[in-house]
Amino acid sequence: MRYAKTLGTIILTGLAAPLCALAQAQAPAPLQPPAQAPATQCAPAYYRLADGSGVDIAPSDDSHYRWRRLDGTSGLLSRKPDGTWSSTLGWTGRDDGKTVDLSRCDRGEIRFAGMAGKHLSLATTEKRFVSGDAELAGRLILPPGRRAAPIVVLVHGSEDSSALRTYALQRILAAQGVGVFVYDKRGTGLSKGAFTHNIHQLATDAHAALETARSLAGARAGRIGYYGTSQGGWTAPLAATFGWADFVIAGYGLAVSPVDEDREALALDMSRHGFGAAETAKALEIGAAAQAIARSKFQSGYDALRLVVAKYRDEPWFRFVRGNITGIILQMPEATLREQGPRLFAGIIPDYDPMPVLRTLKTPQLWILGADDIDAPYLETYRRLIALKQAGHPLSIVVYPGVEHGLYAFETKGEERLSTRQPASLQRLLTDFARGERLADAYGDARVDR
Repeated sequence: MRYAKTLGTIILTGLAAPLCALAQAQAPAPLQPPAQAPATQCAPAYYRLADGSGVDIAPSDDSHYRWRRLDGTSGLLSRKPDGTWSSTLGWTGRDDGKTVDLSRCDRGEIRFAGMAGKHLSLATTEKRFVSGDAELAGRLILPPGRRAAPIVVLVHGSEDSSALRTYALQRILAAQGVGVFVYDKRGTGLSKGAFTHNIHQLATDAHAALETARSLAGARAGRIGYYGTSQGGWTAPLAATFGWADFVIAGYGLAVSPVDEDREALALDMSRHGFGAAETAKALEIGAAAQAIARSKFQSGYDALRLVVAKYRDEPWFRFVRGNITGIILQMPEATLREQGPRLFAGIIPDYDPMPVLRTLKTPQLWILGADDIDAPYLETYRRLIALKQAGHPLSIVVYPGVEHGLYAFETKGEERLSTRQPASLQRLLTDFARGERLADAYGDARVDR
């Protein structure tokens, strides 16, 4: 899947939809197959290709599919007049020359870039489970066979979309022999309950998901742990303190608070556009006013923000002020923020400090960071993790150069970043750690602190 941004950027991404949609609880619904593209009715599936490799293909929207491979490459499929599907590179919209035939997908057969592919059958169990006041919808996917397998519980970022429908990793990991438990978080997809960003509630839900997965897998349950991405980098380590887990993987998560994330992003906005300490101090002054509004649950602080914006808005660096939470507050009218902010940011703990958890957690952890992440800048998180590692904590840290949030390489188009692919070694890294194997000396060009 193309993972969502951290808390701030996911809110901005969803502004085209009704603002309250991010926080609405969904109506109760029975478990059912994911949404399918009407053009061919191909269900999400992983296919083994003739050369022994594989490809995951799933609906992207009502008229497109997206394919993903273990080497990190991906493309969007659009239907051609002859009934086949053309592909574009990553998320760039640029033709990559691949043609895909999905006309026999109902028989479990495709042709991908000239190669025949057959559907890989995976053991799948749908399950509703209870966490606190919510009933959540989950799915356990195990690799073929009867042998015990490691299981990864996928822990969400801040997105409000259905993980059951959109998380391709549920099939990609299972195709590599690693089981997956995926679930719709409260207030999304097929799960009941009120949508929230409260890390303590989300961690409670993740713990319930892990226990459900362990019970469902029975004798096939090997090592079991969490893979939390983005916001899930706060959630998963906390969940691991609630009961036994064999491992925690945090992908492009943070060892700082949401407010500190905003400050780091603002400072990076300035430095990457060529501005210095003076401009950074002014951007942080704007950020402090915006953060005060978030701390007030969007009920006060607007006059102070207006004053500081008026003071700086004509300066050349001002248009590059983005941050995370700050960017949203700058772009939304006060009346909208007062009304919708408490729902859009429901349960947010702006000053949540993950360090007390990380200092006490004895569970082996793998942190995977992007060196060019402008949404969740990695440097302070990396510094803190290295200090914990040097103090004897069971931590491994892998930093991929040239990748942004979501661990995606990208090309630029003005200020816009267009994602192209994930690192070729990422899947090997995930499966090595889930299996409990010693990490290799190298994973592509990443920096590896084992």
